[in-house]
Amino acid sequence: MAKIGFLGVGRMGAGMAGRMLDAGHRVTVFNRSPDKAAALVARGARAAESPRAAARDAHMIISMVAEDRASRAMWLGDQGALAAAAPGTFAVECSTLSRPWVLELAKHAAAHQLRYLDSPVTGLPSAAAAGELALFIGGDTADLEAARPLLEPLCNRIVHFGEVGAGTSYKLVQNLLGSIQIAATAEALRTAELAGLDLPTVVEALSRSVAASPTVIRVADAMLEGAHDRDIPFTGTLRLKDTRIGVESADSVGAPIALGHAALDIFTRLVDAGHGELSETKVIDLLRE
Repeated sequence: MAKIGFLGVGRMGAGMAGRMLDAGHRVTVFNRSPDKAAALVARGARAAESPRAAARDAHMIISMVAEDRASRAMWLGDQGALAAAAPGTFAVECSTLSRPWVLELAKHAAAHQLRYLDSPVTGLPSAAAAGELALFIGGDTADLEAARPLLEPLCNRIVHFGEVGAGTSYKLVQNLLGSIQIAATAEALRTAELAGLDLPTVVEALSRSVAASPTVIRVADAMLEGAHDRDIPFTGTLRLKDTRIGVESADSVGAPIALGHAALDIFTRLVDAGHGELSETKVIDLLRE
């Protein structure tokens, strides 16, 4: 079995690292808040005091963090994973990050002779724990095929979009579409509410309509329930980050992105109102103010 260095074991990362343990791999984990790694350690993982320590002697290093700054801290510097990774090691960045940083990180990894894959994922924490994520890969075909057996416990689907950066480019497109759908769902429900319609009936009808999507169904149910402060799969802060970097990526290629900018405005207002740590579905209440 392989040794896996896992960087970042929040709700998504913990489920993914757990899948590697279940597959019989030797897993060493690092998290900036060590207590979040306790459950994995109880299951047999080793805790590392730094990303560098987690990466030592690893066959594959996987990172799952919230944003560019956290990713940079995991990989670079004297205590970063690249300082200890041996040539030929797989370096797999599964976080949703900006494309410029992903391309910069790929250059750092190449300088250390690592096999780098940008591999953002899609799926909620429950899917991570069940090994039912989809991986969106950007990287060399030969590197992906060599890494595939190690990646398989994490997912039920691997989609190779092209060279390094392509996986991230796709993920930003998908997440920006999700942000637009969430904002539009909130607007639709608020419009129905103001029109005097019964919201449970509206949500039921919407979920069976041609306008439904998995995202629309999920967030419409959550907006109807109104429990934005518990069992949070995705916060307003994370949604704003994904929307922002998605808009930036679209702007960089000259895409027409008016709806993306509208969604960015709505989620910026949500976070500015102090709701960043609540669920992204809190946006429905923002429209009620």
